[in-house]
Amino acid sequence: MSGSPAGSTARTALFPGTFDPFTNGHLDLTERAARMFPKVVVAVSHSPRKGTLFSLEDRVALAKEAVKALPNVEVIGFDGLVVDCAKKAQAQVMCRGIRAVSDFEFEFQMALMNRRLSPELEVVFLMPSARYTFLNSSLVKEIARLGGDIAGLLPPNVEARLLSLFAEERARYRATT
Repeated sequence: MSGSPAGSTARTALFPGTFDPFTNGHLDLTERAARMFPKVVVAVSHSPRKGTLFSLEDRVALAKEAVKALPNVEVIGFDGLVVDCAKKAQAQVMCRGIRAVSDFEFEFQMALMNRRLSPELEVVFLMPSARYTFLNSSLVKEIARLGGDIAGLLPPNVEARLLSLFAEERARYRATT
C-alpha cells in the first residue's frame, strides 16, 4: 500500500486520545502516522472523568471530517482500556505524541503500564511539527472561550464548531445578565 515504508509488514497503528477538540497538532501526528503505517485508527476516548466539552459522538464526527483526506485513516470512539481498543482494532502499534519533556514522563509511564497489560502492543512516540509543540486542546478551548484568536490552531470544521459553541455560550450569558 502506498504511504507505508518500503519492506514493512502490514501494520495497523492506533492513535488514541480524548481529542477535545481535535487540533492541528493531532492532525499533524495523524498525517505522520499515516505515512508510516498502512492503516491508522484514530481512537477517540469517551473519557467521562475529563469533563469534555464535546460529546464522544461530536468528537468522533469532528475528527472524521478533519482526516477525511487521509484514505488510510479511520476514526472510532471507544470506552475502557486503550489496550482493549487496540485489540479490537487489530492494532499492533500505538502512536502517542510527545511535545516536551513533561509529556515524555507521563507517556513513558503509560507505555510501561500498557506493555504490562498488552506485551504485544508496541508504543511509538511521535514529535509534532515545531509549529505545534505548544498546542494543546485545553489552551485552545480557553483562548476561544475568552474570545481570543484561534485561527490556524484547529482544522476548519473544528474551529467553526468551537467558535459556534462559545458564541452560543456568550449569548446565553448576555441573556441572563
